[in-house]
Amino acid sequence: MERMSMGELNPSARILMGPGPSNVHYRVLRAMSTPLLGHLDPQFLSVMDDICTMLRDLFQTKNRLTIPISGTGSSGMEASFVNFVEEGDTVIIGVNGLFGERMVDVAERCGAKVVRVDAPWGNMIEPEKMIKAIKEHPQAKICALVHAETSTGAQQPLEEIGRFCKGHSILFLVDTVTSLGGVEVKVDEWGIDICYSGTQKCLSVPPGLAPITVSPKAIDVMHSRKTKVQSWYLDLTMIERYWGEERFYHHTAPISMLYGLREGLRIIFEEGLQPRFERHRILGDRLKMELEGLGFRLFAQEGYRLPNLNSVVLPSGIEDGPVRKKLLTDYNIEVGGGLGQVKGKIWRVGLMGETCKIQNIEYLVAALKEIMAR
Repeated sequence: MERMSMGELNPSARILMGPGPSNVHYRVLRAMSTPLLGHLDPQFLSVMDDICTMLRDLFQTKNRLTIPISGTGSSGMEASFVNFVEEGDTVIIGVNGLFGERMVDVAERCGAKVVRVDAPWGNMIEPEKMIKAIKEHPQAKICALVHAETSTGAQQPLEEIGRFCKGHSILFLVDTVTSLGGVEVKVDEWGIDICYSGTQKCLSVPPGLAPITVSPKAIDVMHSRKTKVQSWYLDLTMIERYWGEERFYHHTAPISMLYGLREGLRIIFEEGLQPRFERHRILGDRLKMELEGLGFRLFAQEGYRLPNLNSVVLPSGIEDGPVRKKLLTDYNIEVGGGLGQVKGKIWRVGLMGETCKIQNIEYLVAALKEIMAR
């Protein structure tokens, strides 16, 4: 059978204003084209050390076990449960969106007895409700929350819950896939024991790695398991030996992705964490104001709205699918639709990392004005 000739890949230049991935700095792409080294080459081990140092500063932690997992953000979620949960363990999970639901699914697959603390989609979960659940289930091993719920644009307060968990044996597990690098994440100060993220959002590195940090308290729990970790690939008891002083081979690291992460982290620290958070805050407020001016209504709970992932209810006359398709095909702008129970009702407009620029806001607003005028 004659094989059809394939042309060179040449995708359109998109402005990625959805829930992820975000646009990527040319320096990150250039770093990813650097010639390969072996994953045990002394020069590459130095790259690994650089990444770990910068990830600790980004998570604002002193945790020794702070590394990137080989896999997208969902691998970080999976690793955060499979390494600490054993059959029959009680896990308390706050659910106010799709990714809280996904945590429940992953925990149940590990054999956990899940205690849900629910809130309406778009709202934050009241800290006292989580603390009440912990008090009612003193045997619980983990309390888990999503810091930035990607499906709704809601930001979850963590400090009060973390303070409570610090004084108890329970581990505090937090998803920061959409928040890390865009809003403040203080792992040590907030008492977080297990914290994971992804590279493709506010870090503005392509999808493929999941930064994770684990406290000494959580490491003790992991090493005192009665059973093997159910996932060989995500077993941190083995992976930590590769990223630690032993450099014990576990799996072949994604060399080029790690080059890209190193450069993306360098760019973040050149800007500085506080200026970066301020940029996201100021431009997030600007985008919300502009969209409200066009008739969109803000969806997430007031006072708990993410600056970098803006959820808005569509005004009458705006059809979800057709307008998003027109933005993509006519203007090369991607915005995200709703998921689950808010599918077709809201948009999720991302302003993350490299995408968080005033010119992108102005271009989106101008495009929407043209579409709405037709």
